[in-house]
Amino acid sequence: MPIVVNLDVMMAKRKMSLNELSEKVDITLSNLSILKTGKAKAVRFTTLEAICKALDCQPGDILEFVE
Repeated sequence: MPIVVNLDVMMAKRKMSLNELSEKVDITLSNLSILKTGKAKAVRFTTLEAICKALDCQPGDILEFVE
């Protein structure tokens, strides 16, 4: 898939666990895990916004296009 999800990289840079991010963003662990592993087919802008606020980053820090 040409879209790579770098959520785990940003979480490591911010020293934040999946549990911690789940609580801050109010998303279930299983849904965050699906997104983190790149198995998600879509992500809502509201979810992306909440993740970016929690991790203090830009959407481009999390999502990357790779050919």
